[in-house]
Amino acid sequence: MYFAALLARTEDGWEASDTELDDVETLSDLADLAREASPEDDTVLVLIEQEDAWFGVVRIDGEDDPRIYVSDAAAAARSSYGEILLTDELLGREPGDDDADLDSLDLDGTEDGEPETDDDDDGAAADAAVPHGPVGDREVLDDLGVSEKELHSLDADDALSAIAEALGASEVLETVR
Repeated sequence: MYFAALLARTEDGWEASDTELDDVETLSDLADLAREASPEDDTVLVLIEQEDAWFGVVRIDGEDDPRIYVSDAAAAARSSYGEILLTDELLGREPGDDDADLDSLDLDGTEDGEPETDDDDDGAAADAAVPHGPVGDREVLDDLGVSEKELHSLDADDALSAIAEALGASEVLETVR
Protein backbone atom coordinates (compact mmCIF):
# COMPACT_ATOMS: atom_id res chain seq x y z
CA MET A 1 0.00 0.00 0.00
CA TYR A 2 1.35 3.39 -1.00
CA PHE A 3 0.65 6.84 0.30
CA ALA A 4 1.85 10.06 -1.28
CA ALA A 5 1.16 13.62 -0.18
CA LEU A 6 2.36 17.11 -0.93
CA LEU A 7 3.09 19.51 1.92
CA ALA A 8 3.43 23.11 0.77
CA ARG A 9 4.73 25.73 3.18
CA THR A 10 2.79 28.98 3.00
CA GLU A 11 2.67 32.18 5.04
CA ASP A 12 -0.16 30.59 7.03
CA GLY A 13 1.64 27.31 7.71
CA TRP A 14 1.62 24.00 5.90
CA GLU A 15 -1.05 22.97 3.41
CA ALA A 16 -1.41 19.31 2.49
CA SER A 17 -2.87 17.55 -0.50
CA ASP A 18 -2.83 13.92 -1.44
CA THR A 19 -1.43 13.25 -4.84
CA GLU A 20 -1.75 10.61 -7.50
CA LEU A 21 1.55 9.47 -8.89
CA ASP A 22 0.06 7.33 -11.66
CA ASP A 23 0.92 9.93 -14.33
CA VAL A 24 4.35 10.73 -12.89
CA GLU A 25 7.10 8.95 -14.79
CA THR A 26 10.22 10.94 -13.92
CA LEU A 27 11.66 13.03 -11.12
CA SER A 28 11.14 16.06 -13.34
CA ASP A 29 7.41 15.26 -13.58
CA LEU A 30 7.27 14.94 -9.79
CA ALA A 31 9.08 18.26 -9.31
CA ASP A 32 6.68 19.98 -11.72
CA LEU A 33 3.70 18.55 -9.83
CA ALA A 34 5.14 19.85 -6.56
CA ARG A 35 5.86 23.31 -7.97
CA GLU A 36 2.22 23.58 -9.09
CA ALA A 37 1.20 23.17 -5.43
CA SER A 38 3.01 26.35 -4.43
CA PRO A 39 2.41 29.41 -6.57
CA GLU A 40 4.79 31.49 -4.44
CA ASP A 41 7.84 29.24 -4.96
CA ASP A 42 7.73 28.23 -1.30
CA THR A 43 9.09 24.93 -0.04
CA VAL A 44 7.10 21.88 -1.09
CA LEU A 45 7.72 18.41 0.30
CA VAL A 46 6.59 15.28 -1.49
CA LEU A 47 6.23 12.50 1.05
CA ILE A 48 5.96 8.93 -0.24
CA GLU A 49 5.75 5.71 1.73
CA GLN A 50 5.26 2.05 1.06
CA GLU A 51 3.91 0.50 4.23
CA ASP A 52 6.62 -1.09 6.37
CA ALA A 53 9.17 -1.05 3.53
CA TRP A 54 10.54 2.42 2.75
CA PHE A 55 9.75 6.13 2.66
CA GLY A 56 11.01 9.01 0.61
CA VAL A 57 11.14 12.77 0.94
CA VAL A 58 11.52 15.05 -2.06
CA ARG A 59 12.05 18.71 -1.30
CA ILE A 60 11.48 21.39 -3.91
CA ASP A 61 12.46 24.97 -3.12
CA GLY A 62 11.32 27.18 -5.99
CA GLU A 63 13.24 26.39 -9.16
CA ASP A 64 16.13 24.68 -7.34
CA ASP A 65 16.89 21.05 -8.16
CA PRO A 66 14.91 18.60 -6.04
CA ARG A 67 16.60 17.27 -2.91
CA ILE A 68 15.83 13.62 -2.24
CA TYR A 69 16.10 11.22 0.67
CA VAL A 70 15.08 7.55 0.45
CA SER A 71 15.13 5.42 3.60
CA ASP A 72 15.95 2.10 1.88
CA ALA A 73 17.14 2.24 -1.72
CA ALA A 74 16.96 -1.51 -2.32
CA ALA A 75 13.35 -1.69 -1.13
CA ALA A 76 12.43 1.42 -3.13
CA ALA A 77 14.10 -0.01 -6.25
CA ARG A 78 11.53 -2.79 -6.28
CA SER A 79 8.77 -0.19 -6.41
CA SER A 80 7.59 1.72 -9.46
CA TYR A 81 7.27 4.88 -7.34
CA GLY A 82 10.63 4.39 -5.68
CA GLU A 83 12.23 3.97 -9.09
CA ILE A 84 11.25 7.59 -9.86
CA LEU A 85 13.34 8.83 -6.92
CA LEU A 86 16.40 6.64 -7.46
CA THR A 87 18.24 8.67 -10.05
CA ASP A 88 21.74 7.81 -11.25
CA GLU A 89 23.04 10.87 -9.38
CA LEU A 90 21.36 9.80 -6.14
CA LEU A 91 22.87 6.33 -6.44
CA GLY A 92 26.32 7.72 -7.27
CA ARG A 93 26.69 6.25 -10.73
CA GLU A 94 27.17 7.53 -14.24
CA PRO A 95 24.01 8.11 -16.28
CA GLY A 96 23.34 5.17 -18.58
CA ASP A 97 25.39 2.70 -16.52
CA ASP A 98 23.88 -0.51 -17.93
CA ASP A 99 25.25 -2.66 -15.11
CA ALA A 100 23.13 -0.79 -12.58
CA ASP A 101 20.07 0.04 -14.68
CA LEU A 102 16.89 0.10 -12.62
CA ASP A 103 14.92 -0.76 -15.76
CA SER A 104 16.36 -4.26 -15.50
CA LEU A 105 14.50 -4.81 -12.22
CA ASP A 106 11.57 -7.17 -12.43
CA LEU A 107 8.65 -5.12 -11.15
CA ASP A 108 6.32 -8.09 -10.88
CA GLY A 109 3.74 -6.82 -8.42
CA THR A 110 5.68 -7.68 -5.28
CA GLU A 111 6.33 -3.98 -4.87
CA ASP A 112 2.66 -3.68 -3.90
CA GLY A 113 3.00 -6.25 -1.15
CA GLU A 114 1.70 -9.16 -3.20
CA PRO A 115 3.39 -12.48 -2.49
CA GLU A 116 6.17 -13.41 -4.85
CA THR A 117 5.31 -16.56 -6.75
CA ASP A 118 8.35 -16.92 -8.99
CA ASP A 119 11.10 -19.02 -7.41
CA ASP A 120 13.92 -17.81 -9.64
CA ASP A 121 16.20 -15.01 -8.49
CA ASP A 122 16.43 -12.77 -11.58
CA GLY A 123 16.19 -9.56 -9.52
CA ALA A 124 19.12 -10.40 -7.24
CA ALA A 125 21.79 -9.08 -9.60
CA ALA A 126 19.91 -5.82 -10.14
CA ASP A 127 19.34 -5.44 -6.38
CA ALA A 128 23.08 -5.77 -5.78
CA ALA A 129 23.63 -2.56 -7.76
CA VAL A 130 21.34 -0.64 -5.42
CA PRO A 131 22.52 -0.17 -1.84
CA HIS A 132 20.49 -1.43 1.08
CA GLY A 133 19.76 1.42 3.45
CA PRO A 134 19.32 5.16 3.08
CA VAL A 135 20.51 7.24 0.14
CA GLY A 136 20.28 10.88 -0.73
CA ASP A 137 20.37 14.17 1.13
CA ARG A 138 20.26 13.27 4.81
CA GLU A 139 20.03 16.96 5.73
CA VAL A 140 16.98 17.55 3.54
CA LEU A 141 14.83 18.53 6.56
CA ASP A 142 17.48 19.93 8.95
CA ASP A 143 16.32 23.54 8.68
CA LEU A 144 12.70 22.42 9.14
CA GLY A 145 13.31 20.70 12.48
CA VAL A 146 14.17 17.11 11.52
CA SER A 147 17.88 16.43 11.95
CA GLU A 148 19.89 13.94 9.93
CA LYS A 149 20.05 11.63 12.95
CA GLU A 150 16.28 11.81 13.51
CA LEU A 151 15.53 11.22 9.82
CA HIS A 152 17.84 8.20 9.71
CA SER A 153 16.25 6.69 12.83
CA LEU A 154 12.64 6.81 11.56
CA ASP A 155 10.80 3.56 10.91
CA ALA A 156 9.11 3.26 7.52
CA ASP A 157 5.73 2.51 9.12
CA ASP A 158 5.40 5.85 10.96
CA ALA A 159 8.01 8.10 9.32
CA LEU A 160 5.66 10.46 7.52
CA SER A 161 3.61 11.06 10.64
CA ALA A 162 6.76 11.76 12.65
CA ILE A 163 8.06 14.16 9.98
CA ALA A 164 4.71 15.98 9.81
CA GLU A 165 4.61 16.26 13.59
CA ALA A 166 8.10 17.79 13.69
CA LEU A 167 7.04 20.28 11.00
CA GLY A 168 3.86 21.16 12.87
CA ALA A 169 1.82 19.73 10.00
CA SER A 170 0.45 16.51 11.46
CA GLU A 171 -3.16 17.69 11.42
CA VAL A 172 -3.07 18.78 7.77
CA LEU A 173 -1.34 15.55 6.73
CA GLU A 174 -3.93 13.45 8.53
CA THR A 175 -6.72 15.23 6.66
CA VAL A 176 -5.43 13.82 3.36
CA ARG A 177 -4.36 10.40 4.65
